[in-house]
Amino acid sequence: MPLMPRKVKYRKSQRGSRAGNANRGTKLSFGDYGLQTLERGWIKNNQIEACRVTINRYLKRKGKVWIRIFPHKPTTSRPPETRMGKGKGAPEHWVAVVRPGLMLFEIGGVSETLARDALRRAANKLGVSCRFVSRDSN
Repeated sequence: MPLMPRKVKYRKSQRGSRAGNANRGTKLSFGDYGLQTLERGWIKNNQIEACRVTINRYLKRKGKVWIRIFPHKPTTSRPPETRMGKGKGAPEHWVAVVRPGLMLFEIGGVSETLARDALRRAANKLGVSCRFVSRDSN
């Protein structure tokens, strides 16, 4: 089951603005270590799921993982080799809008080296550059 909202008011949404920095969700709130974005962009639902699976497999189900983002925005795409016009395409997948400074994942209950490696592997699955943060560095 893909990560997506149960119900939305409108089936299709506009692209919106990605300008500015994140003003909420920039601090570690739950765990001791986190993955923070340095760029703005869209993160698809399957990328978030791939990160979750990667982190859990690397930690061998030890510690606790918090996912701090959720894909609320539907993105549409047109079928291939379609002529211009004829309206907007069908909803294809769901994305989370991320701005610089947003905390994506948090990990608690494991050592720093284990958390650093797990989050580095997760960051490779994302299309935006990220950095590792710890509670003592904040």
